[in-house]
Amino acid sequence: MNVLEINDLVKHYGQVRAVDGLSLSVGQGEVLGLVGESGSGKSTVGKCVLRLTEPTSGSIRLGGADITHLSRRAMRPLRRDVHMVFQDPYSSLNPRFTIERIVAEPLLRHGIARGRAAGERVAAMLEQVGLRPEMRSRYPHELSGGQRQRVGLARALILEPKLVVADEPVSALDVSVQASVLNLITDLQREMGFSCLFVTHDLSVVEFLADRVAVMYLGRIVESGPTARIFAEPRHPYTQALLSAAPVADPVRQRERRRIVLGGDVPSPVDPPSGCRFHTRCPLAYEECRTREPVLADPREGGHPVACHLVTADHTPDATAAR
Repeated sequence: MNVLEINDLVKHYGQVRAVDGLSLSVGQGEVLGLVGESGSGKSTVGKCVLRLTEPTSGSIRLGGADITHLSRRAMRPLRRDVHMVFQDPYSSLNPRFTIERIVAEPLLRHGIARGRAAGERVAAMLEQVGLRPEMRSRYPHELSGGQRQRVGLARALILEPKLVVADEPVSALDVSVQASVLNLITDLQREMGFSCLFVTHDLSVVEFLADRVAVMYLGRIVESGPTARIFAEPRHPYTQALLSAAPVADPVRQRERRRIVLGGDVPSPVDPPSGCRFHTRCPLAYEECRTREPVLADPREGGHPVACHLVTADHTPDATAAR
């Protein structure tokens, strides 16, 4: 059973089509990496899942329950099952609360524990995320960025949710700290078994963390599949371009591979291009790409879904550049 199911999700802000017909699912204990450039709509998807913003249309199911149009009151008990780790570990923490109060807040809000019982659970959770007991009496401004993000993780996990939405959780951290936080997220996910929608623009993070990948471009999924397969055999020209720009640890491979440089800018979500939304920047686009919108589908047995006329017409673009 899938923990999260999104079908034909649409979110428009006035004329801006932030998300425009997106479908995806996250299985039990699975980490799905949602990847795309800034402005692709990936963070909006996460906010819709938590109902921090209201979807324009489509459906969102959490643990089998349709939460798309639930009232705030009806949604409240379900919030125990889904929590978010925000991008900025400082602005997402109340500067007037101690670390203990911040982490205990979900327990208090849902009436699960108070007083000494809450304090014991907070102490255990802080230890689990690698923070010392004396941190409980400190305030967010007294902690480093990595420590604050660990507090954010502790707060998100204190109720043992079924799903965690992580929105660029390491992008605001120093590079030297990112690896330790990513390792922590991986360890916690394995220990606690929660599912995770991991929103990021960093493909190296996705390769390290995710079981599956969904690549977004201008409000829609253009390719999805198991992480190893996407990295070994990217089929959409956009995915290939992203992978060609991602650094690799092997200096020989880094020198040998060909960088795919995309022309032009990302089109405005106010007026997306007709046909394939990527055709204005795609070096392989032909007439059908400009006039007919591709459908996300798996055109061959044993492959993975991709929305590209070049693939469905068996004109598979050269993937060697992205390897």
